[in-house]
Amino acid sequence: MPIYEYACGKCGHEFEMLVRSGTVPGCPSCRSTELEKKLSVFATAGSSEDATPVEAGACGTCGHPGGPGSCALN
Repeated sequence: MPIYEYACGKCGHEFEMLVRSGTVPGCPSCRSTELEKKLSVFATAGSSEDATPVEAGACGTCGHPGGPGSCALN
């Protein structure tokens, strides 16, 4: 089920909704079906000079503080 973003043509309410195929969505505020599907914006991974480096965490297998590959289980 995809998530779509809509703007209601009757009351102006903007919202997101999970929509199953074959169903007609309605505005949660006024129940109008006069909806305009909006262009969704999604996040992507990227790089930035200002990005903070991520430090390695504990090993997911044993919890060794040295990070993945540091424990005797590998």
